[in-house]
Amino acid sequence: MEGKAKWSQEKQLKMYLWIFSFTVTSLETVIGLYGETIKIPCNIGATNAEDITIIKWKYDKGEGVPGNLLTKQKNQNVSIIPTDEYKDRVRMDENFNLLLSAAKLSDQHTFTCMVVALGDVLEYPVNVLIHKSPVGLEISEKAEELAIGRLTKLGKCVAKDANPPANITWFKNNTPLVADGKGISIQASVLVDSVTGLSTTTSTLEYSAKKEDTDARFTCRSQHSEGQELVSSSVTFTITYSTENIVLQVNAQNRLVEGDNLTLKCVADGNPAPTSFNFHLKGELVKVENTDTYTITNVSRDTTGQYKCSLIDNPSMEAIKNITVNYLDINLSPSGNIVKRAGEALNLSLQIDSSEEAKVFWTKNNVKLNKKPEFAKLAYSDSGHYECSVTIGVISRKASFDLTVEGAPVIKQLSKDRSKDGQHKVLICEAEGSPKPAVSWSINGTLLDESPFINGKITHKIKVVPSANLTVSCTVTNEFGYDSRAINVSSLIEEVRMDKQDQSEDGDQTRLVVGVIVGLLIATVVIGLAYWVYTKKSKQGSWKTGEKECGSSEEEKKLEEKVEENSQKAEV
Repeated sequence: MEGKAKWSQEKQLKMYLWIFSFTVTSLETVIGLYGETIKIPCNIGATNAEDITIIKWKYDKGEGVPGNLLTKQKNQNVSIIPTDEYKDRVRMDENFNLLLSAAKLSDQHTFTCMVVALGDVLEYPVNVLIHKSPVGLEISEKAEELAIGRLTKLGKCVAKDANPPANITWFKNNTPLVADGKGISIQASVLVDSVTGLSTTTSTLEYSAKKEDTDARFTCRSQHSEGQELVSSSVTFTITYSTENIVLQVNAQNRLVEGDNLTLKCVADGNPAPTSFNFHLKGELVKVENTDTYTITNVSRDTTGQYKCSLIDNPSMEAIKNITVNYLDINLSPSGNIVKRAGEALNLSLQIDSSEEAKVFWTKNNVKLNKKPEFAKLAYSDSGHYECSVTIGVISRKASFDLTVEGAPVIKQLSKDRSKDGQHKVLICEAEGSPKPAVSWSINGTLLDESPFINGKITHKIKVVPSANLTVSCTVTNEFGYDSRAINVSSLIEEVRMDKQDQSEDGDQTRLVVGVIVGLLIATVVIGLAYWVYTKKSKQGSWKTGEKECGSSEEEKKLEEKVEENSQKAEV
């Protein structure tokens, strides 16, 4: 029995040494949140829960003094041992884990789970830390204003009741500030509450402002290990400095045109900004108080010129601006309703007066033209509505005229055609003139079509069924005159007969015509030769006898007429 007890003591000693080495080298740490319930795990390893006879939780009070918390023997309820602050705050769950409620900073101990199973004793120590995020961040003791180039206390940022102590970072427009010993100085301090043990961190920022820090937003932030990042409310500061530059601004929509209002604004970079200015309006001095603007209403082209503004207390500090008022005037001559005769000329004149080079566009009857219309000799097709559009920037001007070209009608073509079915003739009369000419025919017919009167042109078609050959005339008239033209129209019966004969007699008729022509030519030559012989003999007889040649002249004249008559027949 003594040997067995000795062996058991040695085994326990080895176990304690192992636990000690494990505690030193591999101590687990659990981080709990202040005021919350902490679960501290009990690692029973591979031990079967049925083999466990005793579970015991204890903690290190300090200086190696243990404090017992609770114990549980197999098949028995948990026994709570302490009578101090842990009496009502500890319990154990079904997995032997220790549950510690309402965590405090004083709970930062090493808690040990001791397990007795099958004669072996195992201990599993766990280090417990308690963390708490700060209550909030606020910037206090803010400066009233910051001066350029002078290190000034901007304010304090306080993070209250945290563990571990909060780290505070300052930001300007979301960019972190880093102390450089010159323009930025940051001092931090930590105060620990003697009752709760919680820490309050205070960070003080001293800052040397720049001109561009006007309207800059300063914040402080703290990122805690167990919580979200905290950000203070942003603060801005008045940055004071003297005026170094002045600018004259022109407030006008788009480009300035006649009739607009023009607002001049004098902007000085001093802070606080000047409130009174001098405005120099093309030689006229106007002083304004408690404002930095001056408005000129209903500007004109005469408003164009050089403008200035300056400080009242320092007139040498001034700003200059050249202002241009855009304008556009056009004059189209002639304009309105224009009536001209066909063949005449029309000279157009477009005068443009503008503040810059203008763009000109022409249209006729709302169709864009490639260039300005020119009328050296007016035609009926030139009639229409003409409009010119002139623009510079946002300014646009328009002018227009309506041109009417008039004249007596003229028939351009009179033609005929036979319908495809051969039952009637179609007569077509094409004419020009303005106003619209009236069309009449010398015979009655059925109107087939009359084209629209466009550009002084009209086409008139009628249908006729002629029973005999006839001559038909087309007459067009308007208030300036008339024109008429005739055309021969054969009867449909004659055309049908001739068509049939043409097919069978074309060859015979051709030979007959050729024979007649040849015979007439031979007769003409014979008669001419006889006439020449006769004339020669007659002249010789008169020369010899001295008789007058009157008679022979009359005969000669008759013969000439006969020859001419035969010649004409030959030509036919």
